[in-house]
Amino acid sequence: MDLAEAFDKVPHQRLLEKLRKHGIGGKLLRTVGNWLSKRRQRVCVKGVKSMWEEVWSGVPQSVLHGPLLFLIYINDLQEDVISNVFKFADDTKLFRQVTDTVDTVGMQEDLDRLVERADKWQMQFNVSKCKVMHVGKKNPRHSPNSPNSPTPACLHRRYWHE
Repeated sequence: MDLAEAFDKVPHQRLLEKLRKHGIGGKLLRTVGNWLSKRRQRVCVKGVKSMWEEVWSGVPQSVLHGPLLFLIYINDLQEDVISNVFKFADDTKLFRQVTDTVDTVGMQEDLDRLVERADKWQMQFNVSKCKVMHVGKKNPRHSPNSPNSPTPACLHRRYWHE
């Protein structure tokens, strides 16, 4: 599952809130806040430039601490998720063995938790990049949506055999 425009959507004040919760404060927190708040950008189309505008969200990807700040921001995305979760930059992989409908319901609940958590922190999963992968020739291919919970908008099915 891919977080849509992830690096661009990190709200500065919410990021600073998370840094405080991780015990970062004082001069370091002020320095990060100043670095984020003093960013400006403009658009240039066919040689015509817009006015400079302050940037209210996002972390630069081209410097070392930008991706680090992003990872701190999404670090608790999988809170209360029982399935296994791997994150790399803006990609999130949720996986578990699904052998029956109980496992299917559990995985759907975990998907729902991820989507809710992302929404809470003003992030969304990119619908066109989210896939479900079924692994194994004898895989029963249980549906990823439970009877009690609609499939999140980010899910599409793709089947794969070993």
